[in-house]
Amino acid sequence: MITCDRCHTENLDGAQYCDECGATLAPAPAGPRRAAPLAPELGEVPVVAGPAEPREAHPGRHSQAFAPARTSVSGRSAAARESADAAGDGASAPHAKLVIYRGRSVGKEFPLNDDESHIGRWDADGGVFPDVDLDADDPEAKVSRRHARITRRGEQYYIEDLGSTNGTFVNRGRRLLPGDRQLLRDGDEVIVGKTFLRFQVLSK
Repeated sequence: MITCDRCHTENLDGAQYCDECGATLAPAPAGPRRAAPLAPELGEVPVVAGPAEPREAHPGRHSQAFAPARTSVSGRSAAARESADAAGDGASAPHAKLVIYRGRSVGKEFPLNDDESHIGRWDADGGVFPDVDLDADDPEAKVSRRHARITRRGEQYYIEDLGSTNGTFVNRGRRLLPGDRQLLRDGDEVIVGKTFLRFQVLSK
């Protein structure tokens, strides 16, 4: 409140003239800064003294609080999938393939994208999801669920049997012993159970 020097009437802060006698009011002396009100009016943001905290001080804090990671049915988060997609298609491009050349699915191809690729038959109950799934191409179930594995080491490829029931053969040679790695070359024949495949290295 501002008190008029002439008639001693109290007037509201900010008034320039006295409501009672019309005299000019002297401005109130500057006092200590008042704290921001606890409940500011709608649309107002209280000003707090001191330097503002940089937005980069806690990267990702707000996104974590308001945008939790989405998780797919398989358990892999959508953010992880999006990150992998953003890395580019080159990282997942196939470097080799297996092609069925005898049987009911002649010409069917199985691209090999990773350094390790498993051959077998799909089994959801057992948690078996091979890269080369021959479940639909092996009506007699001669291929084991976990039958064989192809491994890439630099420019070379190897195949090994994983303890299958009916064996793994390369170029109709001897049956591979479980865990015994056999060098695999472009154009080699691979027989798993009664399924005949041709291994092909893709050009870079």
